[in-house]
Amino acid sequence: MTLRTNYANGEPCWADLQAPDVAAAKDFYGRLFGWTYQDFPTPDGRSYAQAFVGDRLVATIAPQGPLQPAGTPARWNVYFAATDAAALVEDAVHAGGDVQFGPEQVGDTGVLAFLAPPGGGTTGIWQAGTHRGSHLFNEPGALAWAELLTPEPQAAVGFFQQLFGHEVTEYPQDDGGSYSTLLIDGGEVAGVVPADEGDEPAWQIYFGVADVRRAADTAIECGGEVMVEPDERPSDGSLATIRDPQGGVLSLIQIA
Repeated sequence: MTLRTNYANGEPCWADLQAPDVAAAKDFYGRLFGWTYQDFPTPDGRSYAQAFVGDRLVATIAPQGPLQPAGTPARWNVYFAATDAAALVEDAVHAGGDVQFGPEQVGDTGVLAFLAPPGGGTTGIWQAGTHRGSHLFNEPGALAWAELLTPEPQAAVGFFQQLFGHEVTEYPQDDGGSYSTLLIDGGEVAGVVPADEGDEPAWQIYFGVADVRRAADTAIECGGEVMVEPDERPSDGSLATIRDPQGGVLSLIQIA
């Protein structure tokens, strides 16, 4: 395993789950990924959990906000590293996006904001303080990839280019569309793909697993649902998409 201690501006660095029932989510993902947890109180008397692979911090499971309506499904969020969150918030409006929250100082851990590109798709922004992001990346049990499903892919690509200076590679698809990847220093860090008609714009988040077929079976055993089945003969890079018992959608990618 390679320990990550920092992330470049514009690189996905962190993911968290907002769930109606934190204890139930901890049980599901603990069985799926082998996560262990450390619990911390929230100001309103509830608690959130930091998730670990071994002794490496990889994610957080937190309660939904008190203003969210009852029955709101769990949701995974992805965060992009930022050297100056306040400047990004100002730039987002000029780039045609929306500021949904922040920037807000979160103690000494960092600065948080939520933005959305044209077409939608809530995007977390994280300016690191003491919390640098996931200690592992592209490893089993850790964040491995993220792609934005949006009805306005080219506008979204332009938005992220303006905010972070991403380079872009386009991959033509069989349906005549294209899959765009955002790059930093020549390395691909995230994808942007046209959403199917009627689909809500959102980030699809991928976590690594050692065996995608076994992980999909475990998700079912723990009360989840497999939305996209893995290949019949899984190999490195094989994918599956699951929905946890509280409605949180997550993709899995097999990593050696």
